[in-house]
Amino acid sequence: MPGDIARGLAEGPPLVEFENVTVIRGTTRVLDSVTLSLCEGENVAILGPNGAGKSSLVKAITREYYPVIAEEPVTFRFHGEDNWDVFDLRSFIGIVSNDLQYTFTCTITGHEVILSGFFSSIGLFNRVIIPDMEGKAKAIERLLRIERLADRPMNSLSSGEARRFLIGRALAPGPATLLLDEPTSSLDLSALHTFRQAMRAIAQSGTGIILVTHNLHDIIPEITRVVTMKDGRIFGDGEKTAMLTDEKIGRLFSVPVHVREEDGWYYATGY
Repeated sequence: MPGDIARGLAEGPPLVEFENVTVIRGTTRVLDSVTLSLCEGENVAILGPNGAGKSSLVKAITREYYPVIAEEPVTFRFHGEDNWDVFDLRSFIGIVSNDLQYTFTCTITGHEVILSGFFSSIGLFNRVIIPDMEGKAKAIERLLRIERLADRPMNSLSSGEARRFLIGRALAPGPATLLLDEPTSSLDLSALHTFRQAMRAIAQSGTGIILVTHNLHDIIPEITRVVTMKDGRIFGDGEKTAMLTDEKIGRLFSVPVHVREEDGWYYATGY
């Protein structure tokens, strides 16, 4: 079972452990009896159409959403703990979302955005920056190839450039895993290429990637496991090559499709 395989990737408890997790917002069941285990160091894609519940799953991980009480036993744990807060979370997992990008449409520089990751703050007001922080921020900028942009204000950067600084912010505390929620929305072809290369560099550096997306072409070659979601439920879970097939992707998106693989990348055509 994929969850059992995942648990073998890292010692200790799973990073995320959900069992029978149901979340209701208003009158809508956005997550329906979700059972999922994700481990540190694992490179996994969570794939599904718009409205599948992917972003709701992210909000459950960040405790913006809580499960409802159910008759079946419910497991809702992060790194073996039933209760966690933002500071617990950021030590293990860095999160980059589109909501966060809207928050950082401001005049602070990209370099300051990365430094803010050490404090989980929006700016650096009354924060003391020590040399180790500066050194790590510059190392992150080199990894993501954004040194030349570091002194520019965020509101002068393109979407793709700004997103790389938000990734740098998430990496600042040194999490073992980076969670990216629909990271390539609004990126043009050039920005998409650069962003993919940044994701690959992060994965190759040893940081685990949890990629939440509705696009097959976002799935970098380093990802080995794919979890699919549809209608708020886990639709499938397995090794990448077994999950990204014509039949399974066609059923997931309810459209006839041909999936082709090229140098470790996957593309859907024929719809």
